Order: sequence, then structure tokens, then C-alpha cells
Amino acid sequence: MIKNKKISKFAISIVEELQKNKFQAYLVGGCVRDLMCGITPKDFDIATNATPNEIRKIFKASRIIGKRFKLVHIFNRSELIEVATFRSGVDEANEGNLVTDHSGKILRDNIWGTLEQDTFRRDFTINALYYCPISRKIEDYNSGINHINKRKIVSIGDPMKRFSEDPVRSLRAIRFSNKLNFKIDKDIKNAIYKKGHLLENISNARLFDEFCKIFLGGIAEKNFNKIVSFNLSRYLILTDSNSSDFSQKLIKEALKNTDKRVENNQSITPGFLIAAMLWPELLRKSRSNKEINLRKFFRSMDQILREQQKITAIPRKFHSYIKDIWVLQLKLHSRIGKQPYKTFKHPRFRAAYDFLLIRERASSCYSDLGEWWTKFQKNNSASQKQQILNLKDISEENSFKKFGFQEELI
Repeated sequence: MIKNKKISKFAISIVEELQKNKFQAYLVGGCVRDLMCGITPKDFDIATNATPNEIRKIFKASRIIGKRFKLVHIFNRSELIEVATFRSGVDEANEGNLVTDHSGKILRDNIWGTLEQDTFRRDFTINALYYCPISRKIEDYNSGINHINKRKIVSIGDPMKRFSEDPVRSLRAIRFSNKLNFKIDKDIKNAIYKKGHLLENISNARLFDEFCKIFLGGIAEKNFNKIVSFNLSRYLILTDSNSSDFSQKLIKEALKNTDKRVENNQSITPGFLIAAMLWPELLRKSRSNKEINLRKFFRSMDQILREQQKITAIPRKFHSYIKDIWVLQLKLHSRIGKQPYKTFKHPRFRAAYDFLLIRERASSCYSDLGEWWTKFQKNNSASQKQQILNLKDISEENSFKKFGFQEELI
């Protein structure tokens, strides 16, 4: 059923070495699931009954990471494989002694366990498959193979309880459903609706990681639509509950653009997507009588990034990138004198230009601005100069209203 030639040779060698040292070792989770679904895995994780210190003694090129629960990273020149020790999950014996925080999120310590115990503490049945590439056998304690055949996302245990334990499982269920084109079990759907609010208590760093998995994997638009249908978007992006049609169109156009770039193997960055998705909020805070108030515009940029930071962590390296894209939207409207040449030479010009085209696609108001900049990039210096001269009778001000973008400011 699973072909070893699709598995990392380095990962197989780690399993072999652990087994030579009398430990159990399996490929586990998403890589096994993807292999069974005909998808080439990006990562290979291993689970074993060896403790982190025991793993560390076997593999010199390794390091122990984590505080609350330790994992081992084993690496060579080109790969890094994560190895986890079997954990014990919640069982009926300690079910009555669960500790929760003020929000209802279940808190419990991780302790080492057996293979069987490890399978029951995982989130979904399709992620609880353990494959030994040596014997070529699959350990399946939760009917994961059956649910893969039925193309269905099913929780291990009561999803109400499991989603209280880890609210991010709501987002993972949606992501796996769209990635694999599987249906979500009705009990999971109910748990998402009733426990989704617990995402409010998840760390912003973890939600940024989930943001990237959801929106940078090639099915961003599809994921966003389903997240909105479950009313979870506010836990990933700062949005106005009364957002305009333009705002919704803009976000979807940005997501479509990202999906297209993934499909074409073009570079993508969360910074660009965040800049696009927060643009309507920046305009909302910057408008004055349906025009941009420049003082409010510049003053609001850092404020909005701070507000988004409370939801998802944004690595500092993206802050200036995002603000450059925003400021260049103003400069792209200024096409007199030497300004077009300065704008064109800006290191973020291409990203800002791409965003301008997205804004235009989202708007029902016609503007020739994107077309003008498309020609400007292709033209030689003489033709560029003539383009600018042809605009001499146009009043160039930093006002979106004069260029057909009234819709953005509603």
C-alpha cells in the first residue's frame, strides 16, 4: 500500500538505527496519511519508545528541543527529522481529575507512554497511523485506514473534550478537510461551533504558524471560505465585522493570487498576505470624508500591526515589508516629475505593484493605474518619459477618490 521509495532514506535509516538498539520506531502522522492518500509528504516524523536522552545517545547529530515536552531533532546536511517519544493521553482513570484554565481549555502534563497510548492522544484517526518501513506494516488502533477509504475526518475520542484540550484542532480539521477533500464528521462540526471561541486563548506565535499553514499551502481561498463559514476568521486576522463588499473581495483576490503563485512555484510570503488582508482596516482608520487623511494613515500603520500582533505573531522582519507595501500604494498614485522613477526603483515596488493589481480586481470602479504601471515597467526610458508627459494635465494628488477608488473608502 505504501511505497518506501517515496519515503526519505534518512528517515528510514533513523527507524532502522532505533530498532537496532532494541527500541520501537515508526513513521507517524501526516506523512503516513499523505502516503496513503497518494500525496508526497513534505516532512517525515518518527515516534518511538526511546526517551529523548536515549535518542540523543544514539544519534550524535541531534539536539533536544522543547521545555514542557521534549522532542529530538536529528539532522544531516540536507534534512531534519523530528523524533518524539510515545506519550500517554487522557484516559478514563484520570478523566475526572482534568485541570482546566479560566476559559475551559484543558491543561495537563505530558508523560511518556506506550504505542497504544500514543495513538489515542492524537487528534484525528487519519493522523494516528504508524508505519514501519522495515516490516512494511501499519499500526492502526483507531480505524484510520477505514476513514481514509471513506474520505472522512473523525476525531479520536469526544471532539468536545479534545477541542477543549487543544482548540487549534478546529483549524486543523478544516485544513485537512480541504487538503484531502475529505468530509468533516458532524460531531467535529458541532465541536468547532461550540469550542471555536477557545482559539482566543491560544498563543499568537502558534496561531501565526497555523496562519501560514492555512494560507500558504495552495488552497488559501478554499480554507478562508470554510473558516468564515465556521465564524473563526477573527482568530486569525484583524477584521471589521461590518466589512464592506470591497474588503471581502480584496481578501479573496489576495488569497487567489497567493494560490496561483503556489501553483506556479513562485515565491510567497506571509508579509504580503497580511498587508493585503489588513489594508481595509488601515483605510477604515485613515479615511476622512471618503478621502485618505495622510496623518491618520501613517499614524495608524503601527497601531494596526500591534492589534494584529495580539492575534497572530508577526515576525519583526515583516513589519517594514508590510508598511512599505502600504506606503507605496500612495506613491503609485503619484506619477509626476521624478516620482515614478523613485517608486520604480524601490526594493518593494514589485510587491506593491502586485497589490495594486489585486486592489483593482477587487474594485468595481475602473482605474488605468495598474495598466499605466504595467507599461511603465516594459517601456524604455524615452517611452517612460513620454508616459509621464502625457499625464501633465492630470492633477496628481494623494487622493484615492480622484483615481476611482472611492469604493475602498466606503
